[in-house]
Amino acid sequence: MKKIALFVFNGDPVCFIHVLLNGLDMKAKGMEGRIIVEGAATALLPKLAETTNPLHKLWEKAKAEKIVDGVCKGCAHKMGTVDEAVKQNLTLLDDMSGHPSMSGYIEQGFEVISF
Repeated sequence: MKKIALFVFNGDPVCFIHVLLNGLDMKAKGMEGRIIVEGAATALLPKLAETTNPLHKLWEKAKAEKIVDGVCKGCAHKMGTVDEAVKQNLTLLDDMSGHPSMSGYIEQGFEVISF
């Protein structure tokens, strides 16, 4: 099975939607896709929780499908969204000096794609 880790750093919703769409598409096609929310993208967490946000349904579907691996703890702290990540039951990833390690995913056989 193909394993892909999608690291999304970009906080632009137009970029973020493509991460969600690709992650869900990979899951539908039998691949193991994981979404890791990093950098400026962590600032999107409160907006993604709003039911009026155009990305809300896709975000909730991605979480329900268990393809959102987690959120960078260091970046969420910097962006002031740690509480929102906890509220949404998202894992805070911090295995590399407070940030998620790409090498950890590579060691598990994942191909890494960054947005």
